[in-house]
Amino acid sequence: MSSKIRILVPVKRVIDAALKPRINKAGTGVESKGVKFSMNPFDDIAVEEAVKIKSEHKAAVESIHAVTIGSSKAQDILRVALAKGVDTSSLVDVGDAEVEPLQVSKILKKVQELKDSNLIILGKQAIDDDSNQTGQMLAGLLGWPQATNASKVKINDDLTVEVEREVDGGVEVVKASLPLIISTDLRLNEPKFVTLPKMMKAKKKPLEVLKTDALGIVIEERLETLKLEEPPARKAGVRVSNVDELIEKLKELKAI
Repeated sequence: MSSKIRILVPVKRVIDAALKPRINKAGTGVESKGVKFSMNPFDDIAVEEAVKIKSEHKAAVESIHAVTIGSSKAQDILRVALAKGVDTSSLVDVGDAEVEPLQVSKILKKVQELKDSNLIILGKQAIDDDSNQTGQMLAGLLGWPQATNASKVKINDDLTVEVEREVDGGVEVVKASLPLIISTDLRLNEPKFVTLPKMMKAKKKPLEVLKTDALGIVIEERLETLKLEEPPARKAGVRVSNVDELIEKLKELKAI
């Protein structure tokens, strides 16, 4: 067991959660031109938790490293992570390629090896594809224990980790030693707002750019989106005056 905790926090750049996504003219994806992007909300929670752990266990945590996979535009969310308290960061530049969860997991495995991280905290899913697969796949590739959908994280004095996770009918508590992967849920914490002075200071923190070739990774697009369409508009409801009329309407709709 390592005497120091080295945290790796993967983050993703997505269309801002406050915006309603629009389908592009080709009907094959979400329109990304002229829209605001920000850090995936679940990943923002992961960053906040990593910084909180370091603040509460200064002697035990050696460093926090954030990593994102995407184009050069993704540097903006790394700067936000650095402003929140992350020490160093990496951008794995894949250009405009769509990277699927398995490829993401393989890239993160390489980054973990480079940074010798023993605790990985990441959002349980990204709000653009909602795959909820990367954390689990990464745990499988590394052969590490995992605690998914974390709603509370506790670091013990012996550096074991206790994680509360909500399950059907209650709360489950899992305990594991490092190395460990934790995926975060919405109830874990509330990310703080980043001030302009902190953003300015973040520009002085390290941000390295890595290429997939240097990591020995070949990007393969195995999935093809054939068509994307809006769900059908919901029909207006009908007011009925009595139970008999309600039953007749349900029979018309073949609901009973």
